[in-house]
Amino acid sequence: MITTILEINKLSKKYKDVLALNNLSLKVEKGTVFGLLGPNGSGKTTTLGILLGVLRQSAGSYSWFGNGDTAENRLRIGALLETPNFYPYLTAIQNLKIIAKIKKTDNPIDRIESVLKVVNLYNRRKSNFKTYSLGMKQRLAIAGALLNDPEVLVLDEPTNGLDPQGIAEIRELIIKISKEGKTIIIASHILDEIEKVCTHVAILKFGDLIRQGTIEEIIGGDNFVIIAANDMALIKTVIDENSQMEISKSTDTEITIKVSKEMTTEMLNQYFFDKGVVLSKLKSHSERLETQFLEIIK
Repeated sequence: MITTILEINKLSKKYKDVLALNNLSLKVEKGTVFGLLGPNGSGKTTTLGILLGVLRQSAGSYSWFGNGDTAENRLRIGALLETPNFYPYLTAIQNLKIIAKIKKTDNPIDRIESVLKVVNLYNRRKSNFKTYSLGMKQRLAIAGALLNDPEVLVLDEPTNGLDPQGIAEIRELIIKISKEGKTIIIASHILDEIEKVCTHVAILKFGDLIRQGTIEEIIGGDNFVIIAANDMALIKTVIDENSQMEISKSTDTEITIKVSKEMTTEMLNQYFFDKGVVLSKLKSHSERLETQFLEIIK
């Protein structure tokens, strides 16, 4: 049974003097929601373009479903790489019929109704595309990508340009689709999006893979605690004496320290008290992906 959906080996892409992608290697396992995270120009879209056959790599290789890159494999992948491009004066059903014909979809009418229900557009199926909000247009594009019931869904910046409501709708849709067992690959520069929907993430910067792992591995390894006392200098001395503590951020009025997950606030309070420090502030601090990301790429 195949568990590795995608394997990338030392993939590179060069545009004249610009190295857009540099020796990228990673694996995407079946059933995961894998995020490619990075600022603009990090190589995310280039990577997806190569994987979907839109671009040709300069070096390296990749394999879908354990058997290379074939036309048969492409039929098992649904993709949304650019801004939705539909006929504005046609309805959702009419637009999807065109896509179904191009994709040679089996039972097109049944599939169209099914995917419109999945993306919550069934009630607007007879409305012209031009009457849709940006979020609805994006959901219709995802419906088009789902027409052939693909095993893998590839999305490039799926919430780009959407308002908060549209972002929430796409996020909920991605989670819903992933629960059906599909593998999803998302490229995004929006940290909150990756953190809330992905199980795994690879962080790219200027074409280089900086870090990869599960969301938990990247943001869940340590606890961060904000502390303060009358004698801030003494706090720093006490921290320096303990190899299990590390100063993450320091101001004149408070210090954020990184400690292991096993160390509770009660244990910290007792430790400092035993060292002669009475803490006036002791507050757990959630270190989100944003902080990790900014630390990694700076």
